Formats: sequence, C-alpha cells, structure tokens
Amino acid sequence: PSWVTHTEDEVVQIIEKLAKEGKGSAQIGIVLRDQYGIPSARMVSGKKISTVMKEKKLYPKLPEDLFSLLKHAVRLRDHLGKNKRDAHSKRGLEKAESRVRDLAKYYKRKGSLPAGWKYDPERAKLLVQE
Repeated sequence: PSWVTHTEDEVVQIIEKLAKEGKGSAQIGIVLRDQYGIPSARMVSGKKISTVMKEKKLYPKLPEDLFSLLKHAVRLRDHLGKNKRDAHSKRGLEKAESRVRDLAKYYKRKGSLPAGWKYDPERAKLLVQE
C-alpha cells in the first residue's frame, strides 16, 4: 500500500527485534499492524514473518499452533487437578489432547518434529514452563 513508509530492511529489523523479545509470528503481525501501520509484512518485505524468523534462526523449536494447544492442555490439566468433577473440562481436555496428537502426526510427516516425538502431559508441562 502507498501509505506504508517502512522499507523492507526496516520491517525485517522490527520482526527480528520482536522475535528476540519472545513474541510469536501472530503476535508480531498484530504489532506490525497496530503500532507500525504495516498491514502485511509479506506485501512490504516479500516474505512471511515466519520465513524471516527462520532465516534469522529465531523461530521456536515447536510450531506455534502445537505450542498453544500444549499450553491449553496443561491449563486444563491444572484446572482438573483442582476440580475433579468438572466433566465439561474433562471432555475439553480429551479434545485438546486429541488435537495435539493429530497435529503432532502432521508435523512428524512434514519433518518439523522428530519422528520419535510423542505427547506426554508431564513433558508438555515442562515445555510450556520454559
């Protein structure tokens, strides 16, 4: 768009700075849109935010969608530890863990996860706490 005054190098630097702060690609996109007036990093730089992060070796080990599902499952497990009779949350945990396993299967096929990676609630808790 004509109103965007940032150059390709500036956008890449902003993405790099935000990634070093620990933000994910979705959060970086929101910051670019709201604070810098950049509607799409791809329009300005010609690359997706995740591509820039991978080039700078700032992309997280786990894919972001899998990581957010792991966080959700860990929160549900903690909730069920305190509220054992909450059947709705128990069903939500089953669905979340099923989505984690399905997504992990996909990422193993794609090569983003190691072939031996398995979902384990205790290990997920450790991954989320990092």
